[in-house]
Amino acid sequence: MKTKNLALLFAFLTGPLALLASSSNDSKIVDAAKASYNYRVVLNGSVNVRSDDGVVTLTGTVQDDHDKALAADTVENLPGVVTVDNRINVEAAYPEHSDGWMAFKIRSRLLVKANVSATDTKVAVNDGNVILTGTASSVAQKELTEAYARDIDGVKTVKNDIVVQDNMAPGETVGETIDDASITTQVKVALLGHRGTSAFKTKVVTDTGVVTITGVAGSGAERDLATKLAQDTRGVKSVVNDMTVTD
Repeated sequence: MKTKNLALLFAFLTGPLALLASSSNDSKIVDAAKASYNYRVVLNGSVNVRSDDGVVTLTGTVQDDHDKALAADTVENLPGVVTVDNRINVEAAYPEHSDGWMAFKIRSRLLVKANVSATDTKVAVNDGNVILTGTASSVAQKELTEAYARDIDGVKTVKNDIVVQDNMAPGETVGETIDDASITTQVKVALLGHRGTSAFKTKVVTDTGVVTITGVAGSGAERDLATKLAQDTRGVKSVVNDMTVTD
């Protein structure tokens, strides 16, 4: 009887502590998601996050399926998350491959790529013809911005009227620190979205901006391509590629 009473007393005393710990973990998950670069900048605060014992529910409205998947993957990379219930609605503001859609895709691309600036670049599209204006810190940055614009599906031509100003800061947003969860997701997106690496079975881990890639590559060239794609992601400090080459 005494043992039973002690067990009941222990449960009574520790129950509230467990609830507090669970509530604290949920708050950390929500705060981390909202503070992430992907949620604040790329998704522009359009996704709502709720966590209950590590089970995260996402709601809100985004432009396309890519953004919906981006929101879920970013949260999955956060500590303490058990699973994600993705209830986000997709409501396209622009028809696919329309001028508005292409402009949106170009701006989104510039937000997540290294050595370019979305804030200093203006994008206009007319019948698939892109006009880039704004400023760049170097000729290399100007040319890289154009290359990313040309890579968007449906773009016919690119007129690059960006002005190079040598006294500008480099392409990263001044004072912007990219969190590890956002970096991990963006590297995964880059690998899955490139035809040369889309079939790779990889694992991506980021620790204070250092990305480690593991998995299997079909050749040394494919392995090098994975490294390059990761290095081109905004916020990445260095890449450790531990992929195994099968050839």
